[in-house]
Amino acid sequence: GGVVSTTLLDLYESLAGGDQPDSVRLHTTQNCVSFGKAMTLIKEKASSISNDLETIFSGIDALVKRILPLIVATIDDRSWRVRWTAASKFALVVQAFSKLDGAMDALVPAYEKLLQDPEAEVRTAATFNLSEVARTGALVSVDATTNQEVRVPVAQRLVKRVVSLTEDDSENVRAALAMVATDLAPMLGRDMTIAHLLPPMLLLLRDSTSEVRLNIISSLSMLNEVIGAELLTQSLLPAILDLAEDGKWRIRLAVIERIPLLAKQLGKEFFT
Repeated sequence: GGVVSTTLLDLYESLAGGDQPDSVRLHTTQNCVSFGKAMTLIKEKASSISNDLETIFSGIDALVKRILPLIVATIDDRSWRVRWTAASKFALVVQAFSKLDGAMDALVPAYEKLLQDPEAEVRTAATFNLSEVARTGALVSVDATTNQEVRVPVAQRLVKRVVSLTEDDSENVRAALAMVATDLAPMLGRDMTIAHLLPPMLLLLRDSTSEVRLNIISSLSMLNEVIGAELLTQSLLPAILDLAEDGKWRIRLAVIERIPLLAKQLGKEFFT
């Protein structure tokens, strides 16, 4: 522990500093993932390593408090490439730190900030990670302003971001959202899916960009399994018909190729 805190972390903090070139700061996120995995492993194996669990856990907590600010700092980095790297690897960050006390309370707000980054490329990369970040079993505050004592699953907090993402100016962000957002349905359960996830998904079905509509149609299985096809039918059929007449032949072909999958998911009655 002493070597890590006095030597490796001191060096790492120096290399993650703002005075380093972009090409060095780009590695901050992956290095944090490695630290997180190592600390999680030590915590899980602590009982077999030592009888002094209190000392081990306090040492881990101290290291986490030094490493988390370095991760969060990448979210505000002046280089969009550094922020993009953080966004594209954020699911790995969450997986590495989710079992460490207090980590998700710092990481979830940082992730939400990536979803609102000025650069569309960063927002797109962050959006692709949405379902994996939400999958963690950790509990966090409802939002940044709510009493910390009110704790909810990460998916329940992040679903509130889906509406704003459906209105994103970038079609790439909306297309990415259409690919992953329905994965939230099993995590939310039927009632919350109907109340909070279904409305923005129906908006994506009527998106002005054909690729967005195609992506949402291709990812409906999770939504169907949680709420059933009946609630989807009214909005789904018009969207399919629109795509079948799309000006791009690749879109029309993709619709044809997905008809068997839709029939399996929604039942033959949907098409009769």
